[in-house]
Parts: sequence; C-alpha cells; structure tokens
Amino acid sequence: MTVNAILPGPTRSEDVVDMLTAMAEEQGESFSDIEARFVAENRPSSIIQRLATPEEVANLCVYAASEQASATTGAALRVEGGIVDTMA
Repeated sequence: MTVNAILPGPTRSEDVVDMLTAMAEEQGESFSDIEARFVAENRPSSIIQRLATPEEVANLCVYAASEQASATTGAALRVEGGIVDTMA
C-alpha cells in the first residue's frame, strides 16, 4: 500500500476563471492581462508564471493512483508550477 498527498497550487479552475473574468470586466481589461497580473502579484516566484490547468493536476492524480507509482510512498507531490518560497 502507498500513501501520498497531492498538493495542487494555483489552478485555473472554473471558479478561478469566473473570478478573473469578473475582475477583467470590472477593470475593462482583457482576461489574459488580468490572469498574467494575478500570477505576477500573487505567485511572483512561480517558475512557469501561469496557473496550472485542472488537467495537469488530474495527470498527477492518475500517476499517483497507477502501478507506475507503486514505489512512491510517503510523498507530498506538488503540482504548482515550481513556486519558490525562499531563495538562499
């Protein structure tokens, strides 16, 4: 038996898209500009500089539940685009 945790980061879920769409309409800006600013302001250390997709999170879930992950146990599997909280 394996036990792992999947730790999704900022994800472009339906609710996040709805929130960003409302912000774009309120501010009279494009959705992509609002999304880019949201990531830059809220996750400035993100390596990929974008939100993860639900499919990317699902892909890790499928892997973690598969036979290919049978030797992976006790892991915190991050799917958050490489957020770096500190730089030494």
